[in-house]
Amino acid sequence: MENTREIILEALLELEKEEVFSNVLIGRILEKYDYLPQPEKAFIKRVTEGTVERRIELDHIIGQFSSVPVPKMKPFIRQLMRMSVYQLFYMSAVPDSAVCNEAVRLARKRHFQSLSGFVNGVLRNIARNKEDIVWPDPEKDWLKAVSVRYSMPEFLTGLWERDYGRVQTESMCQALLEVKSVSLRMSETLSEKEQEELAERWRKAGIVCERHPYLPYAWRCKNVAGLYRLSGFSEGLVTVQDVSSMLVGECAGIKEGDFVLDVCAAPGGKSLHASCKIGGSGRVEARDLSEEKAELILEAVRRTKAEQVDVKVWDACVYDQEMEGKADVLYLDLPCSGLGILGKKRDIKYHVTKESLEELVKLQRRIIETCWRYVKPGGVILYSTCTIHREENEEQVRWMCGEFPLVPESLNLYLPKELRCEAAGSGMLQLTPGIHDCDGFFLARLRRQERRCAPSAVQKR
Repeated sequence: MENTREIILEALLELEKEEVFSNVLIGRILEKYDYLPQPEKAFIKRVTEGTVERRIELDHIIGQFSSVPVPKMKPFIRQLMRMSVYQLFYMSAVPDSAVCNEAVRLARKRHFQSLSGFVNGVLRNIARNKEDIVWPDPEKDWLKAVSVRYSMPEFLTGLWERDYGRVQTESMCQALLEVKSVSLRMSETLSEKEQEELAERWRKAGIVCERHPYLPYAWRCKNVAGLYRLSGFSEGLVTVQDVSSMLVGECAGIKEGDFVLDVCAAPGGKSLHASCKIGGSGRVEARDLSEEKAELILEAVRRTKAEQVDVKVWDACVYDQEMEGKADVLYLDLPCSGLGILGKKRDIKYHVTKESLEELVKLQRRIIETCWRYVKPGGVILYSTCTIHREENEEQVRWMCGEFPLVPESLNLYLPKELRCEAAGSGMLQLTPGIHDCDGFFLARLRRQERRCAPSAVQKR
């Protein structure tokens, strides 16, 4: 019989090596142990994700009771303490005594007998004094207080305080810790009645689901145990895609017969959505950097029978002369810091640095400089990221419009009424956690002017 806490501990030790992201590793683990009862799989997922997500807070708590600083602990003991403290504070159905006993048992099983007393003493001391934890005072050090309370690195809280102010920063931090529904896009070929019939099949399987207020084919669901078991998924009627990403297909204004080029397409959701809008005479070309990413897109294309989507391995930083002026719509959904999806990819926040953000902005500009000419004069570029970092978003768009013959166009014509606003009227929309009912996401609509442009320096193949 598998020990769920040992599985969690192994996952946390693997994540500490920083060779794989938590969402990927957890997916692999749940697939490997798919034979376990659903409550055990749910326990593995929740404790692993929660321990990663609340690491800063957990370390703050442990630090008040441990004579050994958390960074100085042996990796096994450090992760064992973190996952145990997470259970003490966030798993009320698990008795404190069981948490402490299991931690001691695991320490002894893995030959840390000499430290089992330390583990036992610190955990039981924490369990007895939950109400007496000392938290940073926001009046004295706001950044540290918010960082500990929401387990958000001070670098990011400081960045957002500068861009959005303290109130919105705290709102975003809080929203990024909330449990998210799974956002699903039903095929637009389904009638409203057929969508409801499919949703009713989900409900009978124990899934809580409702239509999303933003788009008629978007649904948000809870208790989705496995996508491959979800009615309609294997038949290609359902795709996992956040509603913010679906807005790209809406705001692009795709017409029947259009040629849509998506230069950074993996895992393919936006390209598949575009294929629903181009009719029988249109085409979509979905590109990405590697064979592995292209295969991800191809899997989705086969499942959804999206015959109008062509998949190609191509480095977006390398100029493709044959594609110049060909696209009616160009998707620039560029590599970004992912700060808008920290609630789904929980360990991204621990890897972000000032230097990494600067490098991403440079990479984005290289791709923009290379790819903007693929859209025909009069055509539309839809620029998007899943981040809430202004240098990658609004400032990047202003740079594009200053360097190239591109002009912003209002998004309000294409947006649901809930999202129409003055900023969207100027061609840009920042969706933020805590304010909007979706991921943190940015999109901008730009049209290439009809005049001839001087060639720019691009890397030719």
